[in-house]
Amino acid sequence: MTIALTPTQTVGPYFSLGMMPEGSNVLAQSNTEGEHIRIEGNIFDSDGDPLFNVLLEIWQANAHGRYNHPLDQRSLPLDPTFSGFGRTSTDANGYYWFQTIKPGPVPYQEDRMQAPHIVVLVHASGIAHPLITRIYFADDSRNEADPILQGVPPNRRSTMFAKRQERDGETVYRFDIVLRGESEELVLEGKIVDEATDDAVRGTGKAETVFLALR
Repeated sequence: MTIALTPTQTVGPYFSLGMMPEGSNVLAQSNTEGEHIRIEGNIFDSDGDPLFNVLLEIWQANAHGRYNHPLDQRSLPLDPTFSGFGRTSTDANGYYWFQTIKPGPVPYQEDRMQAPHIVVLVHASGIAHPLITRIYFADDSRNEADPILQGVPPNRRSTMFAKRQERDGETVYRFDIVLRGESEELVLEGKIVDEATDDAVRGTGKAETVFLALR
């Protein structure tokens, strides 16, 4: 008996088929505490072409600056209506959106605080590991003292800022992501502080990576 080999095939992407339960990009309910905002944007390649079926995941603190996670045992209020986690995928135009709230500041180390921000993971076909970056709010004055932003080259920080606009009575923050080219998004990757070096900014081929010292 002759047994034929099963042909090989490219894996995925299956993001919008099996990983997108309805409403997973709506984090805030009507009674969720804090400033309700919409985050939206498009994801492009280096030629300016939109990328379809890119999966985005976000993780953030609530309006008081506390995460809905067992390891966050601070005495700050915990909003039972807000999990802090969301997921969505881009459409044929590379467009995505989240309905959420603006997070509060969170601690860094000692008495230093991080400015309000949202952690973003980008999963796409052809990328073996998710790309991790942050959304900061361009109109927030606390950005100047943020210890993570201070570790990013000044000429690259703007790629991490979402710009505010008011539309039909709703606060919208625009955050486009470019995976390659001059406007490519910064990818944040942690390294143990003893391994961090002064020249630790380097390219990854997909987006520029900034290695940050973790203590």
